[in-house]
Amino acid sequence: MKTIRAEQEIEVVGRYDVIVAGGGVAGVAAAVSAARLGKRVLLIEKAVTLGGLATNGLVNWFVPSCDGRGVKIVRGMAEEFFELAVSHGYDTVPEEWRNGNEPGKSAKTRCVTAFSANIFALELTALLQREGVSLLFDTVVTRPIMENGYCRALIVENKSGTQCYEASVVIDATGDADVLYRAGVPTVQGKNYHTFYAFLSDLVNCETAVRDRDIRHIYKQIFAGPADLYGNHHPIGKPFWLGTTGEDVTNYIVENHMELLEKLSKDDRVTRDLAELPHMAQLRTTRRLNGDYTLTTKDVYRHFEDSVSALNDFEHRDFLYEIPYRVMVRRGFGNLIAAGRITSGDGYGWDLLRVIPPAIVTGQAAGAAASIAVDDGVPVTDIDIAKLQRVLSSCGMLIHFEDSPVRQADKP
Repeated sequence: MKTIRAEQEIEVVGRYDVIVAGGGVAGVAAAVSAARLGKRVLLIEKAVTLGGLATNGLVNWFVPSCDGRGVKIVRGMAEEFFELAVSHGYDTVPEEWRNGNEPGKSAKTRCVTAFSANIFALELTALLQREGVSLLFDTVVTRPIMENGYCRALIVENKSGTQCYEASVVIDATGDADVLYRAGVPTVQGKNYHTFYAFLSDLVNCETAVRDRDIRHIYKQIFAGPADLYGNHHPIGKPFWLGTTGEDVTNYIVENHMELLEKLSKDDRVTRDLAELPHMAQLRTTRRLNGDYTLTTKDVYRHFEDSVSALNDFEHRDFLYEIPYRVMVRRGFGNLIAAGRITSGDGYGWDLLRVIPPAIVTGQAAGAAASIAVDDGVPVTDIDIAKLQRVLSSCGMLIHFEDSPVRQADKP
């Protein structure tokens, strides 16, 4: 293999208590959480809008954050982001859940909503500005500088060139575990089905929107890759997408662009337009932390002493879980924390952790844990869990779900 050796001195341009790599909903939650606890925080985002898959990826759907019988389970900052997402844009919140209501056992629908991806992205930028978080857009974290299991600094690239930022604690919210992987933390490679969609607007949709005076009706999904969450309609014999190499991501985008263009070429070109393309690969399970604990469906109804949040199954009502702090850390790496869809879950357990509400609360927990580690001068794996739970509880988080007769209306 041919190699080139390149050496350079890199300027250290800043030091922060907490650096968050990745500006999806988990990264924003982590940054805000740490900032509210008095920490100096930098968030680094490779795109030019925040929100990750929820905005740039057009996955603009808050999945259910309730148990399916009218009781909210995923709380804390997930509730705050829910309200933020619909505060100035359209929504599809069921009537009984509106205005912060929690209808209790009378609810026949789940607490969900669609939202304007672009407006939510603006709301997240405004939130970081209000909370005093330093922000770098259009910036890629290229390399962590490791020393005895500690990440001392992050090397970044942007229009300013190659620069270095030092941190006491680093939170990986990249969605692909890029920082953890390059730091030598054990990770697990995932697989992704052939799924890709964009938003189309046509004359029929526009007529419906005008008739109903509801702007959300101008959009409808148009699919290239047709597979769903469970792999239904994945082309027979087609390899899974990995999403962890430049070539794989490029091939995924090119192939789906070509499939989408072919589909569009069969339409009347003056009666429709492609309203929105995803601005990132819509790959959900690329690479994750192999944490000190890995959540699976066997953990249903189990309580954890180190729980940071209760968690509901977004597909099946009644099935409840808790998120142990150990899915976010790996012993031996003293100042690295995972947040969002790279936390440690296996199979459907990974699916439970990767969607919007749990991504937000693991981000919130990561920011709080980082702050405690900084204050107490301890590794992130050794923080006082009771203290973390008190901090999160004071912010409205439900740490442990309430035991009740198991109904099991559906199966996970």
